[in-house]
Amino acid sequence: MTLPARVSRLLPLAALLCAAAMTGSSRVAAADAKPIPVDDSSFKCITEMHAVRHFFVDNLLGDVEATLAVARQGRGDYPVGSVLQLVPNEVMIKQPKGFSPVTRDWEFFFVDVSEQGSKIYRRGFADVNNRFGGNCFACHVKARPEFDFVCETDHGCDPVPFTREMFGALQRTDPRCKNRAPVSAADAQALKQLGELVKSMTGDAKTN
Repeated sequence: MTLPARVSRLLPLAALLCAAAMTGSSRVAAADAKPIPVDDSSFKCITEMHAVRHFFVDNLLGDVEATLAVARQGRGDYPVGSVLQLVPNEVMIKQPKGFSPVTRDWEFFFVDVSEQGSKIYRRGFADVNNRFGGNCFACHVKARPEFDFVCETDHGCDPVPFTREMFGALQRTDPRCKNRAPVSAADAQALKQLGELVKSMTGDAKTN
């Protein structure tokens, strides 16, 4: 199997970073909260977004500076339209106030990515799971209130077994990016380690 093929296979597996499970729907939407339209064309190469520390941000309504201000500060409420991504196929988008109080108005997306573009695989709020049953709300809800549902190492969320080198390798090998550089030896090693870790985790899940 070629390295690009392995990268594409690892992208959905990396979604296990939100491996906690939660059942049932807790979404309570305000009747007058009109959502921001989001479809496959709303997503793009992750490295074409704005880098802040180890993740990327954007704003679907064009208010990028306001989103960047909160991201750089590391705390505060993100403005409507904010887009946050750590890996190419998992996305958080801030919907209008009152649309989903239980998730602080964040909508979660699991996106299939390829050289042809993006395709929404799943979307939702407290009840959305990825391909492996991991529930992102269950991870992000543990972030302290001042961090607006955003997980970093000191925000109160459970730690994950993945390294920043693994996340960085996934970001730099996003298949949607037209001018991505050849995969470096360091990124190839990080992706190999990620594959081994995911294989071990999925094997443990099957035996439990």
